[in-house]
Amino acid sequence: MSDPHKNGFEVLSPYDNSFIGSMPISTKAQAFSALEEAYKKYSERESWLTPATRISILRKFVELVKDDLNSLAKQAAREGGKPLKDSIIEVQRGIEGVEVAIEEIGQLGGTEIPMRLTTASAQRFAHTFREPRGVVLAISAFNHPFNLIIHQAITAIAAGCPVLVKPASATPLSALSIVGLLAKAGLPDGWCQLLTCKKDVTEELVGDTRISFMTFIGSGKVGWYLRSKLAPGAACALEHGGAAPVIVDETADLSDSIPLLTRGGFYHAGQVCVSVQRLFVHHSILDDFVAEFVKSASKLKVGDPLDLSTDVGPLISEREVERVDEWVQAAVQAGAQLLCGGHKLSTTMYAPTVLLDPPDDALVSTREVFGPVVAVYSYKDLDEAITRANEPDFFFQASIFTKNLDTALSASRRLHGTAVMVNDHSAFRVDWMPFGGHRQSGLGIGGIGHSIRDMTLERMVVFRSPAL
Repeated sequence: MSDPHKNGFEVLSPYDNSFIGSMPISTKAQAFSALEEAYKKYSERESWLTPATRISILRKFVELVKDDLNSLAKQAAREGGKPLKDSIIEVQRGIEGVEVAIEEIGQLGGTEIPMRLTTASAQRFAHTFREPRGVVLAISAFNHPFNLIIHQAITAIAAGCPVLVKPASATPLSALSIVGLLAKAGLPDGWCQLLTCKKDVTEELVGDTRISFMTFIGSGKVGWYLRSKLAPGAACALEHGGAAPVIVDETADLSDSIPLLTRGGFYHAGQVCVSVQRLFVHHSILDDFVAEFVKSASKLKVGDPLDLSTDVGPLISEREVERVDEWVQAAVQAGAQLLCGGHKLSTTMYAPTVLLDPPDDALVSTREVFGPVVAVYSYKDLDEAITRANEPDFFFQASIFTKNLDTALSASRRLHGTAVMVNDHSAFRVDWMPFGGHRQSGLGIGGIGHSIRDMTLERMVVFRSPAL
């Protein structure tokens, strides 16, 4: 991404730095004008979108996305670098996410609160109901440029909240398309607005008292900082990264697990917050596992994301390629065995890399790599493996491969993570399940339904009547 013009910037392909498009930079005045418009929509209750209206708009939006699926997938692949075959799946998943959101609108109900249980509560009837929380500020990441906006902006609209969308500067075009399609689907002006402001303006927006909810996906350093800037009373959801651990015990079916782990480790060049990063393999099967896993990783085709045969595309920037290589070389110098990869294929591409037994204090062991690198560690005792897997202060998703039920039950409760997969890779997700990190990995639980409820307030009405 470059900034050759004072009031705009170019969007470049992470694969070959070719020009894709240009975007204006939202000025401070424009950003706060958008906020004022969104706040006015929320403040004027008579302008709120009814549930029926929201459902109608989102159903029309789904049809528009279906009609434009291939071009939207190609756009996402070009700006984000995810292989086209995976970007097609991303857009399809986005459609499914909107359909889940439509269903969730009908679930935004309240409950009866029991009364007449005491003398003080006699002659009373109480119930709760949900209403929009307020203006939502959605700050997004680059790695899923279409689907992340679905998770952050469509959920806000489903909840009845006006939303300001701040996409990653590297991948704003998919967000622009979504906002445009929502308008085409009938969403009134002011309910979903795109902002491309700079960091200082974004920070000012975060601290404005008119922001009721911030949804942030990105680095922990930035997320925790922005949370500290929120106005009192504002709520937020933070989705950061992890260093996902996977345990493969001696009973695991390698023919089943290795394809899954290859996918989980190298999908989107490892640029996924729950990518398989640290593999703890029982010493009795280590040699067989390593031989097959390296063979599987080495078969992956790295190249042009627009080529449907490509398995692994570029990293988002040349700087990220340099960082990943530095971490790998440092691990090797510290004693890790390089089993495959470990080198740049170009300024934007990195070979799928497998390391054996890097030190537990190496960066590839303690930090989120966010690149096509998987570290394998040998272990003898399950307790030891779980202790080492839990060492980094990340609680996101983890997994274990085993045929032993007791092992699965024990490990699934002891591995750090808000979700633990059994006989599946750590990056598994469907959009109606709860999804989110804890500790350094984030705050709050996402997933379409959970996000919609977080963007609403539960209020209560208490009736007093002599007839009760």
